Amino acid sequence: MPSALPDGEPVPADGALPASALADAAARPLGFYLHVPYCATRCGYCDFNTYTATELRGTGGVLASRDNYAETLVDEIRLARKVLGDDPREVRTVFVGGGTPTLLAADDLVRMLGAIRDEFGLAPDAEITTEANPESVDPAYLATLRQGGFNRISFGMQSAKQHVLKILDRTHTPGRPEACVAEARAAGFEHVNLDLIYGTPGESDDDWRASLEAAIGAGPDHVSAYALIVEEGTQLARRIRRGEVPMTDDDVHADRYLIAEEAFTAAGFDWYEVSNWATSEAARCLHNELYWRGADWWGAGPGAHSHVGGVRWWNVKHPGAYAGA
Repeated sequence: MPSALPDGEPVPADGALPASALADAAARPLGFYLHVPYCATRCGYCDFNTYTATELRGTGGVLASRDNYAETLVDEIRLARKVLGDDPREVRTVFVGGGTPTLLAADDLVRMLGAIRDEFGLAPDAEITTEANPESVDPAYLATLRQGGFNRISFGMQSAKQHVLKILDRTHTPGRPEACVAEARAAGFEHVNLDLIYGTPGESDDDWRASLEAAIGAGPDHVSAYALIVEEGTQLARRIRRGEVPMTDDDVHADRYLIAEEAFTAAGFDWYEVSNWATSEAARCLHNELYWRGADWWGAGPGAHSHVGGVRWWNVKHPGAYAGA
């Protein structure tokens, strides 16, 4: 599905960023965002730069395949080293997002992280996060990630109610995200996040409270709660336009946000950023804070955005075009 991103080009192969962008770069925090654009199915509300196998069929062959994706991303990480120069510069945060990063083999994610470690080095207290679909991981997968250096994981829970998940076209079963939190803790993950969505058509206040109770009860140290935004071009937008499901009122969104704030505060979470709550300062998402503070980050992968020294660019969107760039 086409995303709303404008077409972009990879950073020039010769590393021709303005000298001003590279001046004093070693003194600025640096993070990496690694985009994995693959999904098993498309959620009805999603307009991210992601692709299912069906959507990729016939649009790039092996270049669009996830089979060799880790190697392609490693190539861009090596390019980043050339572009940013040889000055010592440890990476503070790494965030692997998507899409569904955990559709790749765990060893592939570890390999991508290893390339960053080899090329740049990781700060001793670096935050290393991956997003995960609850149905795409198991204890062995999580153990491989943890042993490979990941210390934070974010599971897409969205709701504890089956009928809400169905509207969102989410494929996991209620209860599985909560089990994933326990499995991640057992694997040794220091920090675990659960993502929630509120304002789904057909969701009641009681449904939302049940989701909050389930998320809090699972024991994460970080939660994210996002208002459902109906983007043009999505399956959900088409269903609303046809009158199959109702559009959620803005006042309902506001009420659900207040319900979330009250529940999280009562459970010992502190609100620190628009849609995020954490049990301690150490549990905050440092990668998101890096964005908010205008630090440097390199986005690797199709459609990924980068920001270095005030210069921003983004990669071509399609996996096939990206692999051939």
